[in-house]
Amino acid sequence: MFILHTILNNTLVQAVHVDAADSQMATILGVLLLVLFIFSFAISGSQVAFFSFGIKDINLIKTKPQASYKRILDLLEHPQELLYALQIASCFFYLAIIFTFSYLVDHLVITDISFWGLLIIKAIVVFILIFLFGECLPRAYAAQENIRFAKDFGVLTEIVYYFFRRIAASMLFSSNKLEAALFKRDTSAYYNVELNNAISLTHRNASEEEKRILQGVLKFNKITVKQVMKSRLDVCGIDYDMRFDQVVKRICEVKFTRLPVYEKSMDKVVGLLNIKDLLPFIDEKENFDWHKYISTIYFVYEQKMAGELLEEFQEKHLRFAVVVDEFGGTSGIVTMQDIQEEIIGEIKDERDETDLPYKKIDDYNYIFDGKLMINDVCRAMSIPSDTFDVVKGDSDSLAGLVLELAGEIPPLNEAIYCGDFKFSVEEISKNRLQKIRVMIDMED
Repeated sequence: MFILHTILNNTLVQAVHVDAADSQMATILGVLLLVLFIFSFAISGSQVAFFSFGIKDINLIKTKPQASYKRILDLLEHPQELLYALQIASCFFYLAIIFTFSYLVDHLVITDISFWGLLIIKAIVVFILIFLFGECLPRAYAAQENIRFAKDFGVLTEIVYYFFRRIAASMLFSSNKLEAALFKRDTSAYYNVELNNAISLTHRNASEEEKRILQGVLKFNKITVKQVMKSRLDVCGIDYDMRFDQVVKRICEVKFTRLPVYEKSMDKVVGLLNIKDLLPFIDEKENFDWHKYISTIYFVYEQKMAGELLEEFQEKHLRFAVVVDEFGGTSGIVTMQDIQEEIIGEIKDERDETDLPYKKIDDYNYIFDGKLMINDVCRAMSIPSDTFDVVKGDSDSLAGLVLELAGEIPPLNEAIYCGDFKFSVEEISKNRLQKIRVMIDMED
């Protein structure tokens, strides 16, 4: 304030004379400076508002019919390009503000201050103005009222995106190319961006099902076998010492086409039995030797990538594998269908119609089996598969996630909160969380 006071005093003492032409130019520059600050305010706040939406915010926006809310969703279809466009535009407008302010001061101020002195004063003043109106105020407002900010400044954001999107797309492409060239490592991030762009291009012609499948392909390379397997507790097998009549009875009970064969416990799996091999002998006596139809079984480790296992299944013409942990114990099983479902969604058959692992009450309320994998839970609720990565710890199932959040076995119907989600256990059996309700919180 002292600096501004000095400038004004010097200006008055020196009897600054502004002719009509200078006055008109000053007015134009003043209006231009105001417009630049408005755009800068919108751009800076939008970088916070558009990228701070949670699941609750997105779902709330989807329920609004107004064009301003639809504009928000349209802009969020290209998040990386939008962010790059806003960052580039921010630099452009800051430079424009600096030059315009400097030119305006040169037209208005006639003093005996030296060139360097005036330059320092202009730099300090423009820094304060940009810091307040281009950074602090818009970001603070957008952080508190992200939806309202995005709605009110959506038109300006859309204009900025329209003019800078091509530059943003080029820079995004170049940065990914440069990263791939400089860092001799897996370039999956670059290919993920490319695939995301391809998915975005299909939004007018592709169905929701097709886009969902493409998104499944995109996330597939990040998924481990442990995330898609069936837990050991849910695996049905056949004891090697069973008589043939007991085997037939077991087959009728579980109704699976392939079953692991174990000795004494599931930690010692000795082979795989394909039920089709026994069909011609279904009427044989109880002493029929069924063991000769046991085939070799394939073992994989928990941390193997699902994509690698899919390739091995295809190369070796396999459809079934036993998953083992680091100590060699059985963790569960994984099938070709389990892997395929990560890409194309749940594959239903006749049993699935009456035996779904979850119940959808509405778009915001679900009841899941506790044993269901977190990936499957996210897919059922149409949310990103990494939604709970920060809080899940080493858990892979929904029950494990709830235990991680609660720190203990929670009482029935006790609310457990995690961001926009509320969990409550509805059924417990032998210290296992059988049924868990998940609610997406829609309250502001």
